[in-house]
Amino acid sequence: MSKLDDMESYLELASKVENTRAQKDANKTMLQKVTDVLLLKKMFEKIEDRPTPSEVYNWRVYYTAFIASAAAIIIGYDGGFIGGTVALDSFREEFGLDKMSKSHADSVISNVISVFHAGCFFGALISYPFSFYLGRRISLIIAATLITVGSAIMLAASSKNGLGPIYAGRVLAGLAVGFSTNLTPVYLSEISPPAIRGRIIALYEIGWRIGDLVGFWINYGIDSHIAKSKTQWFIPFAIQLIPSGMFLAGSVLMRESPRWLFSVNRDDKALDNLTWFRNLPLDDEYVIFEVNQVKESIDYQRKKVGLGLMDPFKEVFGGKDHRVLYRMCLTCGLFLFQNFLGIQSINYYSPKIFASLGVKGTNATLFSTGMFGVVKFVCTFIYIMFIVDSFGRRKAFMCSSSVCSLCFWYIGSYLKVNDPTKPGVTAGPGGTAAIVMMYLWIASFILAWSGGPFVVGSEVFDQNIRSFVQAINAAVSWIPIFIMSRYTSNMIEKMHYGIYFFFASLAVLSVPFVYFCIPETKGIALEDMDKLFDLPAWRAHDSVLLGARREAEHVMHDHKHLFKMDTNKSNQIEQIEDPLLVSKV
Repeated sequence: MSKLDDMESYLELASKVENTRAQKDANKTMLQKVTDVLLLKKMFEKIEDRPTPSEVYNWRVYYTAFIASAAAIIIGYDGGFIGGTVALDSFREEFGLDKMSKSHADSVISNVISVFHAGCFFGALISYPFSFYLGRRISLIIAATLITVGSAIMLAASSKNGLGPIYAGRVLAGLAVGFSTNLTPVYLSEISPPAIRGRIIALYEIGWRIGDLVGFWINYGIDSHIAKSKTQWFIPFAIQLIPSGMFLAGSVLMRESPRWLFSVNRDDKALDNLTWFRNLPLDDEYVIFEVNQVKESIDYQRKKVGLGLMDPFKEVFGGKDHRVLYRMCLTCGLFLFQNFLGIQSINYYSPKIFASLGVKGTNATLFSTGMFGVVKFVCTFIYIMFIVDSFGRRKAFMCSSSVCSLCFWYIGSYLKVNDPTKPGVTAGPGGTAAIVMMYLWIASFILAWSGGPFVVGSEVFDQNIRSFVQAINAAVSWIPIFIMSRYTSNMIEKMHYGIYFFFASLAVLSVPFVYFCIPETKGIALEDMDKLFDLPAWRAHDSVLLGARREAEHVMHDHKHLFKMDTNKSNQIEQIEDPLLVSKV
């Protein structure tokens, strides 16, 4: 062995880690313990399912995650720029919206916004066969190419050509984005070490927020510094080519998922990629254990379900115990709550919403939406660094929903008694408080619901059905996005303050849903996710994590004879001879 002499020394390392932690806790004074409680230190610890070499937490995983997450920049940018751009007078005059009735113009704008999401829905569904046959990397390259082409087509729109190129380009780009919303979280979950998997997947959210930030502020910048002309609305559309080009160039440099390579029996390439991602030699105990863990999971699924294209469909919808179908319904529920809590309405119609709260003038509303993007960006970093892998997914969901609900109850109540859009009515201190509540709402939402469903949805399914189920999850998520982007304008006109009561009520309902149905997944290996759903959600995490640590010790200590060097293969990797025996330990 390159780092340890034998398996017993690995166990010795595990014991030392636990003993050191216990000794540190024992030596703390009462004041230090109280301070730890007040600072919530236990909540923000990095949770490992086994002792992990520091080399595993290296730049290669983060570098790859940033490249893969470039697709999210396009999604975020679209949410940030399109609502403000189509509201510009220059855009409305270019395409004759200023000569239409208000209802007709609102309908056209809603169509421009929502056709993108219709494309996303179908793109998410068709991504599964591409991912199955071509792998994660090639499929992402295809998505990057389609996004770039679609972004270029939109630039052909003009008063002469009409909105046709924008419709066509947004549908094509939407198809590609639908691809990426399925494949990117799955890919990131498969290359990540368990202890930082949530953080790595959440980098997808960072890309989203970067796009958000640029999209929100680009409209403010052009409205402030560029005279009303075609250039004013053309620039925001042209900027889409920058992130799409970055995504295309970066995707070519990515390495394929080792887990996918193992599933298609390309072991040599899988081992090469895994050791590259982990920054460890092939004979390191950590690599050996992970390889055998993945192979055991794949072998079990091959015997239980099969690894064919349609086998996941049979497993999900034709399984005898329906446990996988139930689990998929739970993850779909997370995505439905995510997009029906109000985020899409706020994203795409933020200028109109801030105007309804008393913000006057196009430039002022665009500035308010720009600050909205800043809050989202900052809170995304907080989520990645301190929440997702420390505080956890489950508690974050429930805390976020509680705060979001309170914020919208206040805003709805304020608008019920005081409507600043009516002549002679001023916003007053209550209106200022409503704007503050809107910023507090988005901060709370981003700290859990924005990225959390993507993290959980990409974690909790077995290797051979993960891509299929994530395609379903992604498609389901685009349904409420399409509905809200298409009909929010109508809801604001018809429901007025009631739209906030609607979103607040859904936030309340999400709390018991998470408490009773969604287990904590932080620090749990992908291969151990099944065990979480065999226990009540509110106590599953601690039981499974403790069991995983004990199982690692038992396998390595009591069953060393199961590990042997395979001298008949060039990769020289140690393998478990009988995975079924190990599963009984």
